[in-house]
Amino acid sequence: MMLFPPTGLEYVATSAKDWVNKVTLLDLRYEKDLLDDRLIDFIKKEIDIVCVGIGWDRQFKEICTLLNRMPDTTFLVVGGYTATEKVKELFEKCPTINIVVRGEGENTIKDILKDRPLEDILGISYRRNGDVIHNQHSPLAEINSISYPDRTLRRNKYCLMLNGIKVINLAFDTVLSARGCPYNCKFCTFKLNPLGQKRDYSARSVESVVREIEDIPAKGILFSDENFSVDPKRAEAICDLIIARRIKKRFIAQTRIEIANHPVLLKKMIAAGFKVLLVGIESPHDRILAQLNKGFDSAAIRKYFKVLRKYPIYYHGYFIYGNIGETEEEMLYIAQFAKEIGVDSITFLKLRIEKFSPLKEIVEKTPGYYIGSNGVVFSDAYSYADLKKIARRIKFSFYTPFRIFKIFWKCFFVARFFTFTETMSFLFFLPLVLKGILVREVAKGRLFNTLQRVFINNAK
Repeated sequence: MMLFPPTGLEYVATSAKDWVNKVTLLDLRYEKDLLDDRLIDFIKKEIDIVCVGIGWDRQFKEICTLLNRMPDTTFLVVGGYTATEKVKELFEKCPTINIVVRGEGENTIKDILKDRPLEDILGISYRRNGDVIHNQHSPLAEINSISYPDRTLRRNKYCLMLNGIKVINLAFDTVLSARGCPYNCKFCTFKLNPLGQKRDYSARSVESVVREIEDIPAKGILFSDENFSVDPKRAEAICDLIIARRIKKRFIAQTRIEIANHPVLLKKMIAAGFKVLLVGIESPHDRILAQLNKGFDSAAIRKYFKVLRKYPIYYHGYFIYGNIGETEEEMLYIAQFAKEIGVDSITFLKLRIEKFSPLKEIVEKTPGYYIGSNGVVFSDAYSYADLKKIARRIKFSFYTPFRIFKIFWKCFFVARFFTFTETMSFLFFLPLVLKGILVREVAKGRLFNTLQRVFINNAK
């Protein structure tokens, strides 16, 4: 949806700006008109060093093609989560790369720009005499020593885009108030970087967080912490300061369902402007919840959501399907369970295993289960194609026309995330969005099947 900026790259750009004459920050999701010779010509004429952030494995082939078009005279540094995961592959596919920064890069980029000898810079891999050298890992920086992003470097305004249409003129941004997570869910490696380094929960000062929020022009802000409510008292203090300074913004936060145990925090979050909570539920089934080490069961989920539904907050739930030993019937129950607990919308993702995931060994030892090149788990019983078909059945079972209406009502009139003017803008552009969806479904040759699923009987 192109909703949020590339905050990770912005952290690095901010760290770099005092060590160079000029920083140009490009988000190539928006700068598509530059994806031709104009970009390369600009780099040839203006740029000495190019730093590329690769945070996701989407379009990895296209990214490698772009990297290989970089001029030989330009020093090329690549970093980001996916770059750290795929160091070897990047050096093999992209002879233009000089350095890959592994892990967090805010301090490493300073060492590179200071022109320190490469062998003395921790956390990098680089070429030397035809070989690739991997230096020791860089220690994780103390979080309060890292400057938050300088948003004046941006060239774009981040608004809600649906099928390429800006439906609402509301700018969005992200704030990272803490890094790491104290929980030990087996499917999750957020607290481990792609090197396997553990980032213990580390929180910025409350004053620093609220000062950053004050400096942000955008009205919609996502707290991108893995769990905003890890320390309820600290979360309350952030809310208190937002209220005291009369900051009028709308907040989204990631959290766990145990936030229902903290009614004082929930009330303060509502008063401070928190409108949406993103909640990791993962599964309706106790066996799978135990397998994933979530720390709660389905009864607890029902109990907590009974409490959460009392508050005027929009709840988006995350689920995982294709778990070890999970049947098709169990996967399809996700939609029904989500309706039963009262979650407003859902995202459901295939089980994915990363390099240091605690589930990796279990999958490898389970007969008939495999890990694909993209990390997605599939099995003899359910191929990757089978899982995609199941996903469509889950989607259409949950997202009925009535559900879409309920989402609209909750978002606009209960949680009040959008103003009246923004609501009218959304309704004005909605026909264009629907037209784009119909064109896409026709192009994929599945319009009749989609309409049948939506309006008739969720056909297979």
